[in-house]
Amino acid sequence: MAPRTLLIPSFLDDHFPLLRHAFDSDCWQSVLLPPETGLADLGLRYIHSEMCYPAILIAGQILRALGSGHYDPARCGVLVGQVGDECRGSCLIRLLRRALDRAGYQATALVSLNIRGIDRPDRLTLHPAMVGKALAAAVWGDALAVVRDQTRPLEARPGAALALWNEWVDELGAQMAHVPSRREILRRCEEITDSFRRLDTIDRPVQDVAVVGEIYTKNCRLGNWGLRDYLAQNGCRVYAGGLTWQSLYFMDTRTLKGPAAHRAAYRAVRCAASALQQDLVDILRAGGFRTLPPLPRLKAESEGLAPLNVTVADGWLIAAEAAGWARQGCRKILCVQPFACLPGHIFGKGQYAALQRKLPGVRLVSVDYDASTGEGTVQSRVRMLLDESMEPSF
Repeated sequence: MAPRTLLIPSFLDDHFPLLRHAFDSDCWQSVLLPPETGLADLGLRYIHSEMCYPAILIAGQILRALGSGHYDPARCGVLVGQVGDECRGSCLIRLLRRALDRAGYQATALVSLNIRGIDRPDRLTLHPAMVGKALAAAVWGDALAVVRDQTRPLEARPGAALALWNEWVDELGAQMAHVPSRREILRRCEEITDSFRRLDTIDRPVQDVAVVGEIYTKNCRLGNWGLRDYLAQNGCRVYAGGLTWQSLYFMDTRTLKGPAAHRAAYRAVRCAASALQQDLVDILRAGGFRTLPPLPRLKAESEGLAPLNVTVADGWLIAAEAAGWARQGCRKILCVQPFACLPGHIFGKGQYAALQRKLPGVRLVSVDYDASTGEGTVQSRVRMLLDESMEPSF
């Protein structure tokens, strides 16, 4: 039989165009759903407004795709990532099942992507080739995001950096037909860095702005309403931690939880992934681009600034990333969260005031995204940071 269609909601703009190839198999042909307007309104018909904003957007995107007529709902599955911790998103697959049933899509399968053993009947089976491709997608996605965001405000020809980014996504996507070796992954990172360094640029004044926060809101244009585009158009060089930092944080914190065998496996994978991330950082910095330190060093340098014993949701990572960018001279930091994300507000947003006191000369501005929030409200908070005059303190 021909493979069924696996619909993948937008989640990480810089990684899922590559990561989707990891899920292609004899059973599934993956399709990455495009960002569209009006998704929150559609999602709110089936998901309560008190649920977190990403869940509402994901529901709306799935329902829009199934109602478009482009796909046969009976031969479709929907990939749902689940962290499996204190985040309410870990219950998303059950909420979506009810929503799809109410909308008339009882035959559409929900496929859970998790490594925590939840929703076992719906869980996607992981295999070594899938993990190898996912690792390549994470590293390449991080490299492409760094070089694009730091080149974009200086490009001599508007749109050149984004066009080159798209070329690389197409080329690397074709390479994902097989599992890239470690040498191939790093060689491609060097080529990516060199190609962006050769782009024609103009020496013009720019603002350095770091973006930290919840993973979906930080990395998905649906969740942050095109924040990175808005910053680039306003002459900002954007700095943000990537998927390798988030994944290594997840592995680091999960070595403290679960059975001993699971903790040992996490430590082994973390060690190998950390070495690859170190090479990625070295390549990018040698090309003249800024990155956060590799996660083990970032964690060590955050002692006393981030609550390293807090491992709920994004835990100490948000504060650690903010402090890491501040140490590199980035004095304006946007902290983005989805409204109604309970762990994010308690364990993420709850750190901002203390962190602000510990980082003199740095300005942190918190921005919440929600279906009931107006675009003007969000942009006014962003402008409050961009328009503030700050004396150099580094």
